[in-house]
Amino acid sequence: MIKIQHLVKTYGSNCAVDDISFEIQSGETVGFLGPNGAGKSTTMNILTGYLSADSGRASVSGIDIMSDPLGAKKLIGYLPEQPPLYLDMTVDEYLKFSYELKGCTLPRKPHLDEICEVVKISDVRKRLIKNLSKGYRQRVGIAQALIGNPDVIIFDEPTVGLDPKQIIEIRNLIRTLGKTHTVILSTHILQEVQAVCDRIIIINKGKIVADEKTENITRVVENNRRFNAKICGPQKEILSMLKSLPGIVYAEALAEKDGDAYTYMLESEFGVDIRKKLFYTLSERGWALIGLEALGLSLEDIFISVVDKTQDAENTPRYTRNTAKKSKLRTRNTLEREMAENLIVDAEKKQEEQAPLEDDE
Repeated sequence: MIKIQHLVKTYGSNCAVDDISFEIQSGETVGFLGPNGAGKSTTMNILTGYLSADSGRASVSGIDIMSDPLGAKKLIGYLPEQPPLYLDMTVDEYLKFSYELKGCTLPRKPHLDEICEVVKISDVRKRLIKNLSKGYRQRVGIAQALIGNPDVIIFDEPTVGLDPKQIIEIRNLIRTLGKTHTVILSTHILQEVQAVCDRIIIINKGKIVADEKTENITRVVENNRRFNAKICGPQKEILSMLKSLPGIVYAEALAEKDGDAYTYMLESEFGVDIRKKLFYTLSERGWALIGLEALGLSLEDIFISVVDKTQDAENTPRYTRNTAKKSKLRTRNTLEREMAENLIVDAEKKQEEQAPLEDDE
């Protein structure tokens, strides 16, 4: 349905989108996730034909957005971060205007009635848009994106500035639309992606750093394993033992208590299974292990880990041919400096050795 190939976009010396490629199949609801300034909106603007790319290709159902922009745009409904609303129009006037602007060929009245029913704005169709709440304005923006029944719907930060009730309503609406359309949700709000998306693409500094199904997103993170362990016995002694147990990198006593059992949060080294070692150690000391629960990583943990990992990689110097030349040059300069310093030291020693002889004379 959607295919992005080696897309690049720069603004002066800043590379907003750096050679990214991905595909989205028909019927998928995909979260396009990243911190502010990561390149999300630029990618969406290129995909919808609002911006041109420096290089690369973006296509929708095989139609290239650069060579046939009108053909590709007919397949896309787009809600930008700031909905393109005319505040002095009524909702009905605006939707009819958008219908004509898009050249929609579907029967106008039943089509607009259906859209208003889906996005739940039928009761405000006669009101001026400027008199609507922000939540209703977002709904009107979504309604215009649905005109023409496009195959692909793209939402760019659809819940920014909404109150919690409005956010839940918009998420439910996006989830409903995902049943019949291909949906791309571009946002930096982690809970939003987790709530409505089948798949998550994470972008950072113009590069894709993760692309997985929502339920498999933990695979992209090589992180410590975390457990909650419920253990009977003296809290201080158990905590001291846990902190010294090989393979455990972190241990903390939690507030939970069940009779004489306390709950401890443990983190193990990556690739180390501490369960057997923990069981045998506790058994030897007569402390009963009555519960052990594996804790999954939250999307927030994954997001921070992936973003930090890419930043660390960028900060790590890369070894290239130029690096080797510079290294050799630094080595030669260092040797020359050391030789010069040695010559100076030798000269100073000779002066010191001659000085007493001159004094004696």
